Amino acid sequence: MLKKRLNSFRYAFAGLGELLRSQPNAKIHLVAACAVAAAGFYFEITTTEWCLATFAVAMVFSAEAFNTAIENLTDLASPDYHPLAGKAKDVAAAAVLVAAIGAAAVGLLIFGPRVLGAIGL
Repeated sequence: MLKKRLNSFRYAFAGLGELLRSQPNAKIHLVAACAVAAAGFYFEITTTEWCLATFAVAMVFSAEAFNTAIENLTDLASPDYHPLAGKAKDVAAAAVLVAAIGAAAVGLLIFGPRVLGAIGL
């Protein structure tokens, strides 16, 4: 039982590694997440703000992971071009876009006033 649980974590971390190795946008999201963490420590954001920022970052990574899984499964099921396969991929990519826009909005709400204050505006 414990071995199965440990294996499930191993598979999940392998998937995360594959995501970061194979998807350039996932690397961009990782850099953005590190920037958010650095800014959070620098500006000493509140616990609630940490929760919101963490959720926003997790939402983007989750959307990117689902997008990648959908792309891979679509390529497997439909190696030749098919309009429905294209639509599925487009909608999955749209989910990442929506998550990223939401995360950017959270970031602006948390850090915008602090950055403006730091530069004297």
